[in-house]
Amino acid sequence: MEYIENHKKEEGCVFCNAQALTDGNENLITFRGKNAYVILNRFPYTSGHLMVIPFQHTPNLEELDSETRAEMMELTSRCTTILREEYRTKSFNVGVNIGEAAGAGVLGHVHIHIVPRWAGDTNFMSSVGQTRVLPEALEDTFKRIQRAFTSKTK
Repeated sequence: MEYIENHKKEEGCVFCNAQALTDGNENLITFRGKNAYVILNRFPYTSGHLMVIPFQHTPNLEELDSETRAEMMELTSRCTTILREEYRTKSFNVGVNIGEAAGAGVLGHVHIHIVPRWAGDTNFMSSVGQTRVLPEALEDTFKRIQRAFTSKTK
C-alpha cells in the first residue's frame, strides 16, 4: 500500500534509473554482467519474476550488438537454473514484449521476462480477480535470488 499511496511518476527510463543506483532493495538488481543485468519485476506475476535488461537503452533487440544479445540469453538461462533450484519450479514463461501493441510496459528499453510457473498456480487471479497473489515479500525474493547469483558466480 505504501508504494501505491506514495508513488510518483518516475522521470526518465525506469531501467536506466535502476542501473544508476547501488544494488539493493531500492533497485532490486540481483546481478550485473558486462552488458546486461538481472532485476526483479517490481510488479511480479509470481514470486521470482525476473527480467534481463541490457545496460544500453534501446527499444528492440536488433539494435543491440551480438555480444549483448548473447549475454542476455546466457543470463536468461542462469535465471531459469536459479529459479529451478530456489523455487522448485519446472515451468516458465519467457518472453520479450517489443512495442506498445505487444504489451511492452517500458517502451524504450528492451528486456526479457522470466516468469516461474507451477501447476495450479494463481495466475488466473490477475484476469479474474484483478489482483496478484504472492506468497513471499519482494524483499525476501530479492535476497534469495541475489544470494543464488552470488553463490553460482564463485
